[in-house]
Amino acid sequence: MARNMKYPTGEVVMRRMFSFLAGALCGAIVGAVAALLLAPASGLELRQDVRSRVDDLVAEGRRAAEDRRAELQAQLAALKRPVS
Repeated sequence: MARNMKYPTGEVVMRRMFSFLAGALCGAIVGAVAALLLAPASGLELRQDVRSRVDDLVAEGRRAAEDRRAELQAQLAALKRPVS
């Protein structure tokens, strides 16, 4: 008598589930190793690099603001001079 293969048995379901979990675990391990090998820098180095770039941008912004403030003050002084 042939079994109806439309519905898998418990053993087949468990084997498929185990195969899926084993594949997912292998994929996670391969992904983690690839991430470690391909990372451009360690976490500490990356944070230091980002912090340095942000500090440079802030300093550049402050210099630009000071330059613009000096320009505006010069324009204001020119406008305050009496017209002769």
